[in-house]
Amino acid sequence: MAVATDPGALEDCTPQAGSVSLTTRAREGDEGAREELLAGVHRLALRYARARLGTYPAAAELAADVAQEVCMAVLTALPAYDDRGVPFEAFVYRIAAHKVADAQRAHARGPVTTDVHDEAWPRELVGSAEDDVLAADEASRVRDVLSSLSEKHQEVLILRVAVGLSARETAEVIGSTPGAVRVLQHRALAALRDRWEAG
Repeated sequence: MAVATDPGALEDCTPQAGSVSLTTRAREGDEGAREELLAGVHRLALRYARARLGTYPAAAELAADVAQEVCMAVLTALPAYDDRGVPFEAFVYRIAAHKVADAQRAHARGPVTTDVHDEAWPRELVGSAEDDVLAADEASRVRDVLSSLSEKHQEVLILRVAVGLSARETAEVIGSTPGAVRVLQHRALAALRDRWEAG
């Protein structure tokens, strides 16, 4: 099974002239197409979840769990999926956005348990308590500044900068134009810079 490594990994989900899309083949029961589709979905969902949940405790595990939930949701929704001119990636990112929001709500509701103690790690990997406090403070500041932006600005920055989508791909995901995405990104970065310097 070939797994694409670029952000446009699901590009062949939409049919070209005279061809059948990967999504259609997967929906019709082609196991190879389903595996290829889910591999691409998992990669995109994991990258998106890491970008959105990177500052949370146990972020890597949380992002992996969210990516798995996205794959399950896509697999469940696939038989009923209807291509209405919206790219399949947009469908996947909408599901991922909902799953990330669910994970964020779950995190806000309950305490985080840790099973690993500092003694289990080599000292050079653990760092000092001062390093931990500084890193947590910096992460908290980044999260606060980013969350002060509008939802649209946050989404554009995450998709363009953290996930690495092109302006065209981001436009397809959010239902806009590449030019509008570039303008949103410029404004979001300017606002982010102003708020960072003011803080």
